[in-house]
Amino acid sequence: MFRHVPVLPVVVPLGVIVLVALLESLRRRRSLSLPRATVAVALSVYVAGVVANTVFPIYLDKPGRDASWDDFLVLVPLADYEVADAAMNVAVFVPVGVLVPLVLVGASWGRVLAIAAASSLGIEVVQYATAHLLSGGHIADVNDLLFNVAGALAGFGALRLLTRISTVVALRDRFSWH
Repeated sequence: MFRHVPVLPVVVPLGVIVLVALLESLRRRRSLSLPRATVAVALSVYVAGVVANTVFPIYLDKPGRDASWDDFLVLVPLADYEVADAAMNVAVFVPVGVLVPLVLVGASWGRVLAIAAASSLGIEVVQYATAHLLSGGHIADVNDLLFNVAGALAGFGALRLLTRISTVVALRDRFSWH
């Protein structure tokens, strides 16, 4: 078995840093409330979970660092991509489509798409770099990016549909940061 970088000592402090930054942002704007703090906790846990599941494992002594750079990159859409992987990537990014409109003013389809694409691209770049430089356990895949964005848009669409119900509008307004 290969030695690896432990996940929790990295992602727990990351989640705490994100939470403190979000709560401080709310405090400075004088808009800190329990519902908004709940969104901050959800966002912090989400970020830590995504990092834990997309960047790790990182191996310390795994052979194969001399592999070609393109061994860690998939640029052909839908080639040999499994439905289960697509479904998982959609599901993982649905929260982006729900949390972005709660946190940012003026969330639109385009803004959610841009944030999801930038976040997913960031993940894929980190996976690409860690796969080669640190013997990471993932490869960068354009399909992951496409289905992550689809998941965020699905989450945003679901929120938009649900806000046609007055009870959901009241809940959204209570948890919204704006």
